[in-house]
Amino acid sequence: MKDTVITVKRKKMEIITLIVCFISANLINLYAIVRYKTSYTELFFMLGYVLILTAALYILWTVIRLIFYAIKRPKHI
Repeated sequence: MKDTVITVKRKKMEIITLIVCFISANLINLYAIVRYKTSYTELFFMLGYVLILTAALYILWTVIRLIFYAIKRPKHI
C-alpha cells in the first residue's frame, strides 16, 4: 500500500478554508438576525446550526475543488 503525505502547506490551507466557511456561516446567521429583527443572543444559541452550515459549506467547497481538479488534470490514454 502506498504511503501518502499531507504537507504542512496543505494542512494550513484546509484550516484556513474551514475558518472561512465558519466565518461565512456566522455572517449568514448575523444577516438573518438583522433581517428578521431577532435578539442578538441567537448568535450563541444557534451555534449548532452554524456548525452544521459550516460543514455543509466545507463539503460543497470540497466537491467544487474536486470537480475543478478532475477537469484540470491531464487526460492519460
